Amino acid sequence: MRSKSFSGSEGRAAGPSPGVKLDPGLYLVSVPIGNLADITLRALTVLRDADVVACEDSRVTRRLLSAHGISQRLTAYHEHNAAKVRPKLIERLKGGEAVALVSDAGTPLISDPGYKLVRAVVEAELPVIPVPGPSAVLAALLLSGLPSDRFFFAGFLPPRTGARRRALQDLAGVGATLLFFEAPQRLAGCLADMAETLGPSREAAVLRELTKLHEEARRGPLADLAEDYAARELPPKGELVIAVAPAQAAEVPDEEVDQRLMTALESQSLRNAVDEVAAATGRPRRLVYSRAVALSRDRDG
Repeated sequence: MRSKSFSGSEGRAAGPSPGVKLDPGLYLVSVPIGNLADITLRALTVLRDADVVACEDSRVTRRLLSAHGISQRLTAYHEHNAAKVRPKLIERLKGGEAVALVSDAGTPLISDPGYKLVRAVVEAELPVIPVPGPSAVLAALLLSGLPSDRFFFAGFLPPRTGARRRALQDLAGVGATLLFFEAPQRLAGCLADMAETLGPSREAAVLRELTKLHEEARRGPLADLAEDYAARELPPKGELVIAVAPAQAAEVPDEEVDQRLMTALESQSLRNAVDEVAAATGRPRRLVYSRAVALSRDRDG
């Protein structure tokens, strides 16, 4: 594919004026995650003046547009119809239209099928224009009280315990604040697996209903949060983000890792010993596994 660039600082794409036709292209428009007032002036202009708005749920997007006095043509674009609708949107773009893409909340492409549409637009050498704004990931990071200089967004974890713990083990040694989306009914189980896999004393936060009336932030060690939510009769309501503090692997000397492994290997299988030590030290599981294999050979040899 030939290299081709499109500058958002040239022409009207940088900041269209009301009533002025938008330049052709796919506009990735961030929308509120709760409070309908959290939307930029540029986003409102693009949503009003685009030829069509592609959205996950037309009822949700219609409510947002109505709140800001905008009447607009909508077309559904979600995981169930993306393969069918994507070529039609590409044809619109090739015909010189301005297409705005929104999710139900926050920034498009974050845990939705928008990524494939952007890839198709890029491959067709057509313009893509980001219109930044609200993001549940960034709002949660700010509210968590955890280090914000480095962070890793891992989306949704697998729903089943075994797969979830394996996914967490792969992230145990990441030296950045971890951010996850989670469903309310799975929150207690997810926190319990995090406490078991990442370490019970690792600091974390559960951020709920961000920017909404009942916004809530609960902070503490993973074990305490897991116990708290497990004791509740009903799961919490609303949208959730879990933030977990970065691994502090550098604080655990290699000698201590070896000693922990040798002790664990005396009473556990290799796999269980590796899981336990990786969780306790924050070391990447693959590195702990390699060390455990070497120690086992030395012991048996």
